[in-house]
Amino acid sequence: MSDNQEAQEDELLALASIYDEDEFRRAESGREGEIHLCLELPPDFKLIVKGEKTTEHGISFLPPWVLSFDLPVDYPSSSAPVFTLSSKWLTRVKITALCKRLDQLWEENLGNVVLFTWIQFLKEETLEYLGIHSPLEIQSIAGQSQGESGQTQAAEKSKPQELDPRAVQEVDPRTDMLNQLLDFDEAQKQKVFDGKVFCCGICFSEKLGSSCLLFKECQHVYCKACMKEYFEIQIRDGKVQCLDCPEPECTSVATPTQVKLLVGEEEFARYDRLLLQSSLDQMADVVYCPRTSCCTPVMLEPESTMGICPSCQYAFCTLCKRSYHGLSHCLATAGKMSFVVCGTNTFLQVTRGRSFLRSVLENVSFREQWRSPLAQIG
Repeated sequence: MSDNQEAQEDELLALASIYDEDEFRRAESGREGEIHLCLELPPDFKLIVKGEKTTEHGISFLPPWVLSFDLPVDYPSSSAPVFTLSSKWLTRVKITALCKRLDQLWEENLGNVVLFTWIQFLKEETLEYLGIHSPLEIQSIAGQSQGESGQTQAAEKSKPQELDPRAVQEVDPRTDMLNQLLDFDEAQKQKVFDGKVFCCGICFSEKLGSSCLLFKECQHVYCKACMKEYFEIQIRDGKVQCLDCPEPECTSVATPTQVKLLVGEEEFARYDRLLLQSSLDQMADVVYCPRTSCCTPVMLEPESTMGICPSCQYAFCTLCKRSYHGLSHCLATAGKMSFVVCGTNTFLQVTRGRSFLRSVLENVSFREQWRSPLAQIG
């Protein structure tokens, strides 16, 4: 084995021991590979999206740039690694600047392995080198987004000869840049959380984040085993609005996604149904179909007393809940008739007779439930 081959092998083995498989991938050929470099941002870093509306988002991570390399036979004694550098959010102008800086680092370390030096620069010095700071602006343009507020697009068109062919911008016009950035940031935060150790505030056991639940509003952490039991008890008791953080006086509430991950299918179905019902009950323009075999929520039309069930097509009066009767007055309900029968039947029998009471009750819906009071008349 030559000195170059030995140096290459040692360098690649060292990189494989430092970075996991998601960060460093070596090809079967031995001398080719990819390095995915995720950029961790300073605290309170902001992302501003300009378009029809300007929105601001707090992020902690940006999607990685990918350094693809191929080591020549005479590397590192004579030749530099052959590489391309790609990014989803940097413009080609900025990527070109990074490619030039990698060339400079090779010249400064001529004859020595340089991949690790490149990686350290890209991870630790890129923001300062490119002058990127909070807030980072990206421009959203009718289904197409571009990085760094779009000011470099004109520069790329006016100076195409300055773009390095090794600089690649991975832009998919079918996807929105903002969604890609936010989705990656969320996934990376979860990955970091899963690898940390937390003490459950209920059982006081120390567990990895992958076995814990984080309430995002308050950042309180509890183990999944404790929260699963807590959620199931609340759901069985019908307290679906009380799946909040166990910390005293904390108002953070678990999301439906978090609940679904912990409880069984039956418990979640009950939770989902009760949560929907609770939400509908708080809406003034929603009632339920009066048919006991249906009970489907019905949206009411403004200034109308007629409701039509979308499930069974039953048309009913929203005031008395009986079949819709147009402009006719609502008939007395069974509740009111029970008062008549049970409270004043003696007086009415004397003044109007039993036949009158019977005719009234025959016009009341659900009269079967009042058989007992009716029997008292005769």
